[in-house]
Amino acid sequence: MFNFLNNNKLGSSKKQIDISNIKDGILKINDFKYRQIIQVSSINFQLKSEFEQDNVIDNYESFLNSINFNIQILIRTRQTNISEYLESIDSKIKSEQNPIYQQQLEEQKIFIKELVRSNKILNKTFYLIVPLNLASKTDFENIKQQLKLRSELISKNLSKLNIPSNILNSLEIIDLFHSFYNFNEARLYPIKTIKDFEDFKSLIIERV
Repeated sequence: MFNFLNNNKLGSSKKQIDISNIKDGILKINDFKYRQIIQVSSINFQLKSEFEQDNVIDNYESFLNSINFNIQILIRTRQTNISEYLESIDSKIKSEQNPIYQQQLEEQKIFIKELVRSNKILNKTFYLIVPLNLASKTDFENIKQQLKLRSELISKNLSKLNIPSNILNSLEIIDLFHSFYNFNEARLYPIKTIKDFEDFKSLIIERV
């Protein structure tokens, strides 16, 4: 469990984020509110045939009718960081023995740089926020089971639309919020392990 209420120095930030802790992939918000986050892929509706489009619409209608609780749809748009891609091209250039292929890779690198300089390349990420609001304190295992049933229902219906989905675990949720509030740092230092999280907590405390 990752508790965000232990350090009084972070009070102002915690009030804005309003998360008391994260446990087993579940966000606990104040006043007995809980959330689970599902990351979903997308489909290109315009490229599908008329029959496929009708099928998508029918399945989406069935999906909406199958849930008896509210969900939040979050679409996150960020400028794509191509530094890793350019580094991979550099690596290929160094390892390539054929001068012709080397030249082609160099031209590709120049083209990408010019493209990004004149146009913003945006990346969209899609999330579904699954809520559970309670009136009083409840056993966590019961909360976990209720959210699991809701999330699995959503994932099952998304699969009918050929949309892959992934229920975020605790570290993935922390990394997501880390990228929301510390975008530049998150690109360089993503949180993927517990050690990353502990190091990041220490870094926050030192900066206050």
